[in-house]
Amino acid sequence: MNLADNISGKVVLITGASSGLGETTARYLASKGANVVLGARREERLKEIANDINTQGKGKAIYAKMDVTIKKDVQELVDKAVQEFGKLDVMINNAGLMSIAPLSELKVDEWDTMIDVNIKGVLYGIAAALPIFQKQESGHFINLSSVAGVKVFSPGGTVYSGTKFAVRAISEGLRHEVGGNIRTTTIEPGAIDSELKQGSSHKESSDFVNEFYKNAIPSDSIARTIAFAIEQPSDVDINEIVLRPTVQEF
Repeated sequence: MNLADNISGKVVLITGASSGLGETTARYLASKGANVVLGARREERLKEIANDINTQGKGKAIYAKMDVTIKKDVQELVDKAVQEFGKLDVMINNAGLMSIAPLSELKVDEWDTMIDVNIKGVLYGIAAALPIFQKQESGHFINLSSVAGVKVFSPGGTVYSGTKFAVRAISEGLRHEVGGNIRTTTIEPGAIDSELKQGSSHKESSDFVNEFYKNAIPSDSIARTIAFAIEQPSDVDINEIVLRPTVQEF
């Protein structure tokens, strides 16, 4: 049995698909024959990525401008996937924000935004896709957490880690509640090359993060990991994968 064949023809929705892990994953899965549904705030980037995919002659790509912090946007993207392809096989809740700063800086607005994107964005994705999966009696949630959701990222990562610990908890609870025909995978990356490292407004923390990310590995390492989870037979549920650069201690 060729496991890669389990990707071909699947409909995969990806949030945060305009760059980084989302973009690379979309291109990689489409190269294996998946039909990808791309969502993000930067419409021109989505259009460019979708056009590239559609000229390759394998999987098909559609897209919509959306914001994961707006429940209606997430629902409309899921609805678009089903309208276009008649089903939804995989929901990848990828959009994320990392604003690193000490708690004493009291960047409460950034705390709120991370909660909205990293936690509520995942919940909105679950809320939109779960009824479809239950009706189909099949489906696969892939939620992006972080190594900072395994160990608190310090200094400055307390709130970010809190949001990523929440993603792990929500994912595990989801698996308990809907497991069977519906699979749940949590991916916990370390330093992966993406725009995530650009999210800090606090200069000292930003400098620390940029230094930390000098050892980052390419985003296609995540794409291959996600493909591994998707391509497993339907009775195999890959629940949690932590991956980081070999030189990363944290």
